[in-house]
Amino acid sequence: MTRRITILGSTGSIGVSTLSLFEESGAEIEIIALTAGRNVEKLAEQALRWRPRLAVIQDESHLPALRERLQGSGIETAGGTAAVTAAAQMDAEWVMSAIVGAAGLAPTLAAARRGAVVALANKESLVCCGPSLLQIAREAGGVVIPVDSEHSAIFQVLQQPCLDKVSRLILTASGGPFRTWDQAAMRAASREQAVAHPNWSMGAKISIDSATMMNKGLEMIEASYLFAMEENQIDVLVHPQSIIHSMVEYADGSTLAQLGPPDMRAPIACAYAWPDRLAWPAPRLDLAAIGQLTFEDPDLERFPAIDIARQALRAGGRAPAAMNAANEVAVGAFLDRRIGFLDIADAVRGSLDRLNGGWDLKGEPGGDELEAAMMIDASARRVAAEVVDRLAAGRNGQG
Repeated sequence: MTRRITILGSTGSIGVSTLSLFEESGAEIEIIALTAGRNVEKLAEQALRWRPRLAVIQDESHLPALRERLQGSGIETAGGTAAVTAAAQMDAEWVMSAIVGAAGLAPTLAAARRGAVVALANKESLVCCGPSLLQIAREAGGVVIPVDSEHSAIFQVLQQPCLDKVSRLILTASGGPFRTWDQAAMRAASREQAVAHPNWSMGAKISIDSATMMNKGLEMIEASYLFAMEENQIDVLVHPQSIIHSMVEYADGSTLAQLGPPDMRAPIACAYAWPDRLAWPAPRLDLAAIGQLTFEDPDLERFPAIDIARQALRAGGRAPAAMNAANEVAVGAFLDRRIGFLDIADAVRGSLDRLNGGWDLKGEPGGDELEAAMMIDASARRVAAEVVDRLAAGRNGQG
């Protein structure tokens, strides 16, 4: 049977990989909607190939260009943040949530409320309001299936009848481009060096999160919500080859791992077909050719983001959402060359220290889940912008 599909963030690395998977597998699908942030040229190219009912560009200033490229195609066009959320509310059975950052929260919640299968590649939706997102999906008769390779690995090997027998979840990390660098070298690292991931092809923001290892911090929070685990049950292990994508340790001493080449199409295929499997010309794992798999503990002095995330997870409430917002501001400032690489973690920690007199944000305003998440997001961004301004001034010799 033909399956109706919407891809939120179709021009990013996950969106492109999703469409590549469909192309290579020959899956019987109908694309309902494609959305993008600013990449009009790529969105138009995808729309003309896949013929969705609707193509949405989030940056409304690019809507005239999109309309011009799709003129006469019969494909409806729209622009703006509300239009992206409206696309998520269309009648697709399976929605890929691949918008980077807090911008993906509203459309992800909209898809979940409709009871769709949500393939979740947007970390921020879980970090900002994970328990509510999962509850909304359950109550609507839908499901959230993780697409991050680490959470997909756990999802595949976590035995539901034995959830109370899980000792640990072990998230693996490549270590990023600076795994072997000392702090002096990291302090001088350039934007170009930081986005040059050794194993994965990702967008700039996600690549920076990998370089700081904040991606592992975010993933710890996600794993806690997705799999109902306490912070002390989640560990991070550096595995430079990125072959073991994560592991589950059980009380009887057994540890189950999911392995595969570093290719995001594999976890996307899992999320698309689960509980079945999708046949596609996947790259095969050749362990003999790889030769060895190595592991090491993360260096928490050089990569403090992991401990920052642990502290936010222990604090609970809105602290993870505030941490995420501060991190987005700090990463943006680094990409704009305003602050140094090591300033990113300092900015996040400094922002959380200032918010609400510390880390306890349980008292933030309640009400609608999206409204509450957006309120703390906005507050954290304001504080983080001030912290970043001070760091930038100091970097320029003004402070």
